[in-house]
Amino acid sequence: MSRLSRPGAWYLFDYGMVISTEPTPADWRALHRVTGLDLQPPGSSYWARRRDFDAGTVDPEQYWSGVLGRAPDQKELRKLEALDAAQWSHLNPNTLAVLDTLRQEGASLALLSNMPAAMSRRYTAEAAWPRYFARLYFSGQLGMIKPDPRIFGHVATDLKARPADIVFIDDNALNIATAKEQGFQTVLHTGTIDLRAELARLAR
Repeated sequence: MSRLSRPGAWYLFDYGMVISTEPTPADWRALHRVTGLDLQPPGSSYWARRRDFDAGTVDPEQYWSGVLGRAPDQKELRKLEALDAAQWSHLNPNTLAVLDTLRQEGASLALLSNMPAAMSRRYTAEAAWPRYFARLYFSGQLGMIKPDPRIFGHVATDLKARPADIVFIDDNALNIATAKEQGFQTVLHTGTIDLRAELARLAR
């Protein structure tokens, strides 16, 4: 069986839609029951300031006030934050199997995700998947967000790695394009990808 990793390389994974899968209809219904709003459509208030939330320029109270059109009380805010974390917590078994193989091979693993700071701290404290990674980088904690070239430069510097020695796996084509411009090796993670085959190809 072909190796998936090569010595000296870092494997830098995105979280949403790579390690995790998209929220289910039941997840969106749970938010609907609490908010009275259909938040799933791309034009909904959930998405309107999501990038600011991921970037750390608004805090949870400011974000959810924008979603609801009013300020939530603390109990409601805790409920909304829990539901939001839950709906992005469904994991992709195919990616986990690849991570297991990479870990068995002794590969160096890191994560770079656009994610609100509070959600990233919740996952780091409570979820099992962060244990795969030697380094975790979250936009909300860094104050930088993909595809800003600065965040890729920060990661490469912190890893003490040449960009050519970093394989970046992400589902967003713009993030991939920016990483490639910075000299990273890249894998665009689509719904039909054979990630194992793609990494084996790059390892040759």
